[in-house]
Formats: sequence, structure tokens, C-alpha cells
Amino acid sequence: MKTRKAGSRLVFLSRVKITVVAGLLLVLPLLMLAGCGGSPAESDAGAEKLVIATSFYPIYIMVRNITLDVPGVEVVNITGTVTGCLHDYHLTTDDLKRLRRAEILVINGAGMESFLDQVIEQQPDLKIIDSSRGISLIRDEHGQENAHIWVSVSLAMKQVQNIADQLAELDARNGPTYRENASRYIKELETLREEMRETIAQLPNKDIATFHEAFPYFAEEFGLNIVTVVEREPGSEPSAAELAATIRLIRESGVKAIFVEPQYSTKAARTIARETGVGVYTLDPAVTGADEPGAYIEIMRSNLRVLVEALS
Repeated sequence: MKTRKAGSRLVFLSRVKITVVAGLLLVLPLLMLAGCGGSPAESDAGAEKLVIATSFYPIYIMVRNITLDVPGVEVVNITGTVTGCLHDYHLTTDDLKRLRRAEILVINGAGMESFLDQVIEQQPDLKIIDSSRGISLIRDEHGQENAHIWVSVSLAMKQVQNIADQLAELDARNGPTYRENASRYIKELETLREEMRETIAQLPNKDIATFHEAFPYFAEEFGLNIVTVVEREPGSEPSAAELAATIRLIRESGVKAIFVEPQYSTKAARTIARETGVGVYTLDPAVTGADEPGAYIEIMRSNLRVLVEALS
């Protein structure tokens, strides 16, 4: 009985060895191929993403549209989607972490991102895309350039093309897709612009008062007249003397609407409205919003509805 068991065991082990050897013969060529180039699945899994960082919300939405459905590309907005304008902005630890992951940084330019200068110097390999390249800037009475170019739909279109062209230079493999996406998005923006131009042109009143200097490009594009800007810097409450002067100016000018921004306090606007009887409305410069590619267009269409209500 013991001999039969031992014999059976030897036969079993022999079969196991044959199976293992056969399996190795089948696997070995695959291992050799993997060593030469790897399977597509393994290459995809091991491939690094191209991380593109954006400086703030409107630029983020532009880049989201340009990179739509491009594989292996991740877009991160270093200042988040609810930051507001970048005046006196201070980077957080999370902002810096997002920026360190990026190979490319897309900025608005025109002096908007001065808070990033020192950080960029510490990342010499970071490639910068300036969306304001070649765009003529409006200057205020002190000669300072206004950086709010994206609030003009026409200039937003130029920014989109600038970004796509520069991105295609840095990532040539995906260049055709970036340009194709940009072309599609620009057509959508053209439709929006024509809709806004036709509607605003028919409004009987074009005089407005705004808070913060976010709307000169917008006003220039659509034929609006900004009679006064109540707060030059966002969030800075006007003094009693400034408030009195604004109230007097609005009474004399016949302005029918004061436009505030959803990102800032409306306290001063309410005071002016109470003293002058003008209406207070919200006009959005698109510095915050939903994390959706169509968000900028929706914000501008909402602005159009507000203008029709306020100026009809």
C-alpha cells in the first residue's frame, strides 16, 4: 500500500512539473514583449497625466473647454472656483500643492496674477501661457491697465484662441484637438455675443453705475456708458464723502440702475439706492461659478436678462 501511494505521488508531481514548465513557456514570450515595450494597458496605466493649472475661475472655464475629452490631461484651478477677483490674493497651502503638480500654468495676464510672481520664480520648469497676449488694454485715469479682459465676450474669444495656440505649441501631440475644441467654443461665444449685441442695442437706457472696475471692457463692447464706479477696489467701502458725491452724481445724471457684483457686499449700494430711488441689480463678472464648461456662457446670458430688466 505504501509503495502504491508513493508511486502515485511521484506521478502527480511529474504532472505538476510538466504543467508548470508548459505554463512558463507560454508566459515567457509575453514577459519578453512586456520588457521590450509593455502592453497598451500597462503603458496607459503607467503614463503620467499632463497637469495644466489655471490661475482663477474664468481662465479655468476656458481651459476646460479647450481640453474637453483630451485623454491624459487634467485641469486644476489653483485658486478654486469661488475665489472672486485676485486683487491682494494670498496663496494657500492647498493652492501651492495644486501648482506644484502642474507642468503648465495658464494665466489671464495683464497684471492680474502679480501674487504668483515669486512662486513662479521657484518653479523654473513651469511653462506659462499668457492669455492676454496681443490684446490692447484699457487704462484708467491714473494710467493703470485694467485686467478684466474676459468680461468682454470678444476678448474672451481672443483669450481662448491664445491659450489653444500656446498649448498646442507645448503639447504638439494634442495640438489639433486643442485647436478644434477652441474653434467650437469660439463659435458658441460668437453666437452669445451677437445675441447680446442685438438685445442691448434695443435698450432705451445705456447709463449705468457699477461697483468695482470689472466692466469697462464689457461696457465698451455693448455700448453701455459707465457714469461712475462706486468702489475702485472690491470690498473697500466708500467713505462718507465719497458716498455723498456718488449720490449727488447719480441724482444729476439720471442713472436708473446701480449694478453690484454677487461676490461682494451690497451695503453701500443699498444706501445709494435708498437716497436716490434707483434700482439695485446684480451683474456678474464671471469670477466665480459652477464647475461646468458652459458656465461662462450661462453667466453672460443671465447678465443679459438683468440688463433688459434694469434698462428697459
